[in-house]
Amino acid sequence: MLTLTQTAAEAVKEIVARVPLAEDGGVRIRDAGGSSGFELSVAPDPGPHDTVVIESGARVFLDETAAIALDDRVLDAERADDGSVRFALGNQG
Repeated sequence: MLTLTQTAAEAVKEIVARVPLAEDGGVRIRDAGGSSGFELSVAPDPGPHDTVVIESGARVFLDETAAIALDDRVLDAERADDGSVRFALGNQG
């Protein structure tokens, strides 16, 4: 199952807290298909078939395809000086 670094968990919580009506929601990762990669969005609730990953209070919702593709991955985040966040995927272990 996807895991999050502490930095990624903090970034997810901060991003979600900024979105009205989604304070208790999470970041949803959807497989955009093909070479498009993954789409991230803030969602108030997981979709009906989403896998929910909770780490350090951060919630990430994975659609069915993303859950399979990211099963052995680690989500990390890097913060820029301007406050923007860049997410990256690494391998577990």
